[in-house]
Amino acid sequence: MTHHISVPAGAGASGPEARAWLAAYADRLLAAVEPYASPSGSLITLPGTPGGYGTAVDGLEGFARTFLLAGFRLAGEDGADPTGLAERYAAGLAAGTDPAHPERWTRPDEHGQAKVEAASLALILDLTRPWIWDRLAPSAQEHVVGYLGAVVGDDGYPDNNWVWFRIVVETFLRSVGGPFSADDVARDLAAHDRFRRPAGWFADGPERSFDHYAGWALHLYPALWARMSGAAEVARAAGDDLAVRSASDREHLARYLDDALALVGADGSPLLQGRSLTYRFAAAAPFWAGAVSGVGRPGQLREAATRIVRHFADRDVPGDDGLLTLGWHHPWRPLAQRYSGTGSPYWASKGLLGLALPASHDVWTAAPEPLPVDVGDVLTVAAAPGWAISATRDDGIVRVINHGTDHALPGADGGDSPLYARLGYSTATSPLLDEDAWSSPLDQSVTFLTATGEATHRTGFTPIPVECGVSAPSDRSDNADSQHSTAAAGLGSVASAHWVEADPGAPDHGSGRPGVATVAGRITTVSIVRGAWEVRLVKAADDVDARAAALRIGGWAAGPGLDSTLVPLLGDIAPVSGTATAEDATPLAGPATTPWLRYAPVPEGWTGVAVHLGRTADAGDAGHAGDQDAPATPAAPQLDLTAGQAVVTWPDGERTTAELPTADLP
Repeated sequence: MTHHISVPAGAGASGPEARAWLAAYADRLLAAVEPYASPSGSLITLPGTPGGYGTAVDGLEGFARTFLLAGFRLAGEDGADPTGLAERYAAGLAAGTDPAHPERWTRPDEHGQAKVEAASLALILDLTRPWIWDRLAPSAQEHVVGYLGAVVGDDGYPDNNWVWFRIVVETFLRSVGGPFSADDVARDLAAHDRFRRPAGWFADGPERSFDHYAGWALHLYPALWARMSGAAEVARAAGDDLAVRSASDREHLARYLDDALALVGADGSPLLQGRSLTYRFAAAAPFWAGAVSGVGRPGQLREAATRIVRHFADRDVPGDDGLLTLGWHHPWRPLAQRYSGTGSPYWASKGLLGLALPASHDVWTAAPEPLPVDVGDVLTVAAAPGWAISATRDDGIVRVINHGTDHALPGADGGDSPLYARLGYSTATSPLLDEDAWSSPLDQSVTFLTATGEATHRTGFTPIPVECGVSAPSDRSDNADSQHSTAAAGLGSVASAHWVEADPGAPDHGSGRPGVATVAGRITTVSIVRGAWEVRLVKAADDVDARAAALRIGGWAAGPGLDSTLVPLLGDIAPVSGTATAEDATPLAGPATTPWLRYAPVPEGWTGVAVHLGRTADAGDAGHAGDQDAPATPAAPQLDLTAGQAVVTWPDGERTTAELPTADLP
């Protein structure tokens, strides 16, 4: 059964309507945190269990991250300030940076998290210079410079998106006559360049760390830095040319936006993949970065950004108290990493950056344009993260099949992070994130199992190319407005599958858990993707450890209103099939059910299955799931192997050939 989704509330609104709604939403967020400010206003400590870095850091985050939003509102209204934001936050700045004040902030040289928050302070002090910085008393300005100046020459910045925190702080410092190190900026810009990957992508550091940080940090900060006072002089002092760099950054951003737009579901949901998901609509930031940089089509950028924010607003984010919590659609503490505290979710403010642009800006005056998934099925390969991106117009879901991302280095032997190393992610599902999911992968995985059910991990795998082509045209006759593509995409990887005895004391920063690894044997996995289907071919090497008693293939972990199906297509061994249901293993509402197939003993040669994710026939609106009764799963693809090729015949009659690897890779 085919059913087209309904457009979410507010989609396609005019620019003025969208801006007014977004401004009201932002003002509600700012008003809700005011009662939690300390007497001086320097600390905004929100209710809830303190984060892993303690209450003092929580209070600093609450100030700095809401200061981002307050600054956007002031800048976009040219300083008009009916609620007194400038005065309130200026008082907090003066107290927080005063080393003698009882409510002074944790300094960047006292705790690393303060380096992150210092960047938000510097960005907004620059953005709102006439209304906050210029009106601070000279003593307060000195204290601010002293506080921010602690970052200069500090070598304790992680080799990831954090390098931008020091760049923007030192740029602001130099603009007000404070300390500055050209060597710091030169090193940090060089690090940023090392993170650059093909076709617009950034890795968040040297590992295969591809996630929302590519857009809401590594593309966003260069766009904002280029507009800071004195950025050109800072770049020149560091041996760089801002004009040349910015032109390259804009070109890189333009290409990234092609993929980023394709990753937004029709209901506005971002992809549920990667760490820091509790920042929620910060996922809208790269689209505003495009508007700031003059890259992309303004009406489409606005549509993507505002639809993401509306996705959460329409699902009661924030709650009745107006506060953002650690969670997704509702509070769900397991979504937090170790560094997450009660103020952390307000990095979502980045998703409201468009409010810093005046009502006369193109992003607010352009006519709305649809997202890619609104227009038709989308199928593309993002080579850098190793993702086949497949969006289907009928149900509005975007799916990613992953053969390139694991938040690790090639050859690593740690545990799989459910946030990174699964074979699939989507805008309608979440990976399982309960304790079992970290220790024994099930959903969207291919694993060896011991006799007692202990599953292997794939982190450190080697991506392999898979060439696909349409081998024969279909003789079907579509109506003229069909949006379905005949193309298919192929990706693959070879994993040195390993069991991991994990270190339970390792800090959680989103990566898989380290531990003692035992190699089980190699598994080659090939995915052929088209529409809502993936044909997954699996082959175990000949030298599999004797403790590997079975091979298990897991499908999508699907909640209410979704249909997740696994269909055996090829293999010498008939599998045992089953499902596993977890009641509270994802940040989405309702239980999640994962189908699985188990082959015992481990098969020789290729085994093939079809993996499907779609909405049930009665799910209704793409953003509001219905019952799980009577799913209408379409007919499965067919699979044949001939002379080193896989031939897939899709349900509509199209056929795709894919070249299979002829030997196991090391």
